[in-house]
Amino acid sequence: MSWRLSVDPGQCMGSGICAGTAPDLFVLDGDHARPVREQIPEGDERALDAADICPMQAITVRDAEGKEIGPRA
Repeated sequence: MSWRLSVDPGQCMGSGICAGTAPDLFVLDGDHARPVREQIPEGDERALDAADICPMQAITVRDAEGKEIGPRA
């Protein structure tokens, strides 16, 4: 099973916090962050941590069924 990562470029301000938290999951690409790859192994808490600390709530983590699991409320 895998999780899917996405970054909304309309929301991302390019702070780089996600890339600093999980550099193998997120990179800065110009003025915005993006996932290194869209699918990651299920259970990688660093993805949820990055979604939680994103100041613009631009990161979404979805489970294998497509349910949004991050950011956590």
